[in-house]
Amino acid sequence: MKNKLIVSSLCVIFATSFTNTKAQQMLKNSPIPVAKIIPKALEKHNETRIDNYFWLNDRENPEVIDYLNKENEYYHKMTDHTKDFQKELFEEMKGRIKEDDQSVPYLYNGYYYITRFEKGKDYPIYSRKKESLSAKEEIMFDCNEMAKGHSYFQLGGLSVSPDNKLAVYSFDIVGRRIYTIQVKSLETNEVLEDKIEKVTGSAVWANDNKTIFYSSQDEVTLRSDKIFKHKLGTKSTEDVLVYFEKDDTYNVEIAKSKSRKYLAIESGSTLTTEYRILNADNPDGEFEIFQKRIRGVEYSINHYKDSFYIMTNADKAENFKLMKTPETATSKENWTEVIGHRKEVLLEDIEIFANYLVVEERSNGLNKIRIMPWSGEGEYYLPFESETYTAYTTTNVDFETEILRYGYQSLATPSSIIDFNMRTKEKEIKKEQQVLGGKFDKNNYTEERVWATAGDGTKVPISMIYRKELKKDGKNPLLQYAYGSYGHSMDATFSSTRLTLLDRGFIYAIAHIRGGEDLGRQWYDDGKLLKKKNTFTDFVDCSKFLIDEKYTSPEHLYAEGGSAGGLLMGVVVNMAPELYHGIIAQVPFVDVMTTMLDDSIPLTTGEYDEWGNPNKKKYYDYMLSYSPYDNVKKQNYPNIYVSTGLHDSQVQYWEPAKWVAKLRTMKTNDAVLYLDTNMDAGHGGASGRFEAIKELAKEFSFLLDLEEIKK
Repeated sequence: MKNKLIVSSLCVIFATSFTNTKAQQMLKNSPIPVAKIIPKALEKHNETRIDNYFWLNDRENPEVIDYLNKENEYYHKMTDHTKDFQKELFEEMKGRIKEDDQSVPYLYNGYYYITRFEKGKDYPIYSRKKESLSAKEEIMFDCNEMAKGHSYFQLGGLSVSPDNKLAVYSFDIVGRRIYTIQVKSLETNEVLEDKIEKVTGSAVWANDNKTIFYSSQDEVTLRSDKIFKHKLGTKSTEDVLVYFEKDDTYNVEIAKSKSRKYLAIESGSTLTTEYRILNADNPDGEFEIFQKRIRGVEYSINHYKDSFYIMTNADKAENFKLMKTPETATSKENWTEVIGHRKEVLLEDIEIFANYLVVEERSNGLNKIRIMPWSGEGEYYLPFESETYTAYTTTNVDFETEILRYGYQSLATPSSIIDFNMRTKEKEIKKEQQVLGGKFDKNNYTEERVWATAGDGTKVPISMIYRKELKKDGKNPLLQYAYGSYGHSMDATFSSTRLTLLDRGFIYAIAHIRGGEDLGRQWYDDGKLLKKKNTFTDFVDCSKFLIDEKYTSPEHLYAEGGSAGGLLMGVVVNMAPELYHGIIAQVPFVDVMTTMLDDSIPLTTGEYDEWGNPNKKKYYDYMLSYSPYDNVKKQNYPNIYVSTGLHDSQVQYWEPAKWVAKLRTMKTNDAVLYLDTNMDAGHGGASGRFEAIKELAKEFSFLLDLEEIKK
């Protein structure tokens, strides 16, 4: 009751506190875009929903493009007063980035591989050096040259042939994740005639240096459903279909084992996995099932010497366990236990070395790296002191080494790549992210992990960072971020761009809500399907906690989420709009019902195990009760900035477009509402590292303008 009284009293402040900003004043003089209403009846389970903006679903309709352009014009006009500030923010964030940067080289099959950037250029350059870092650099791909003439460019799968002479690669020039595969000679730099279009972009080599396996997708749904075999020098029309996944809730992909001995086709849904394997020396052989799919059983495989190591949740091991089986007997009845299931510890990944097994775990919401000698003696964990960090293994391609390469960063600590000797326990920092500009000092910031209490009593962790001089007086602007879906954990990572907000007095908070896997598999299970609302109420309860503890207040609290996190934003502004002064919703999944009922839309059928299948009444009713678009109502809403891409293949542009159109007719206050559509990009936004920062400058200027911070 206490929380409700606080919120109610602040509601009046929220409704009246922002009437004098520049954007609010411009509302009176700027014509608001109005999408025409064409009611369409959508019937299911003997119920009818009326969708007034269904017509926006047609990107080929000139009227749709005209509406999106008008929304863009409105956004640009309303924010024209921030344009100079956006440029300043962009230059400030760009100024912290080491432009002539490069990755830590790694040795693979006789070559050191390096990814580097040159000053003033947007795209990476992929190169290699033979046997020694002092050898002459061979530039494999300069994406800056490849991107010329394209408003969008993305290099996809890149794989070098076993004899080091050829590279298969893919590229997307639209942003819809539909790739073209080609092959390049690394000896002559010539691109071969082989060309495979409209595929996923993922490809691997067999060991004969002339056979390529790749995945392709359904042209309508974009579901990855087929694996093909291509022989160099032949036409793509002659490619052989190796595997077709008939179940439309599954996706397929192909990879090669670290041992280079096996090719593996993974067919997986949200809850179930099945692998097929083939000796990479025998590309014309038949793939054999590793372990037949069992509904609800997930597994992944790693090959070493004469055995496979299997991470699986079989036999009710919800947090996964590690098993081992001979490569000649791979079915489940042959599996023996290496690491048993633990109720409080989530097994996330493994790295195999000749003398060590390295295990990535998560307990109490934190990453752990466990070193286990095969001898069985002297196992230990790498020591990490902070509670707002992330640690992870990186590129480890060699079995015969005692060096583990891993990464470490925290909210206040820039990313480091570290080589760790597992025998001597000595470590060498190979690279530490540089933050240029001369002003950054990690000691100027406080990192903190606190726990909010959800309505059902569950403790939800929040990771935060802010300037040390900050006072908890309820006056601080705070940006609260979360995702909360697909079991994707939101680790506490460093961001140099985030300093732009922190140094202007913002608190940044990550709410580790249910639906992610931050506290183990049960954390995920408790935030999906018929428990999905826990995701939303957790976020709201975290907001209330931050207000009650006087980190911030409703007139200074902001929320941000993208994709499924954008769904989260859509729900919370319907549920508790009075808590937030502003919302950033990036490519938001907000038209849940219409999308999940349309199995022609990319990704829909594969999502049934995450959200539920609305063709079944109980899921239909539950999803309809929270679907943001369906639950927009006449009430005050916060200030909202919505971004999307016309070519988005994951969350179609029309979801945010329809949502904004409906919000315009329903919201009862004069809070600003922007729809910013990138007409050249897809789900990931603009390509190129600096174009992405320009988009971030838009978001930050939105927040800072609301706070009336002008420099």
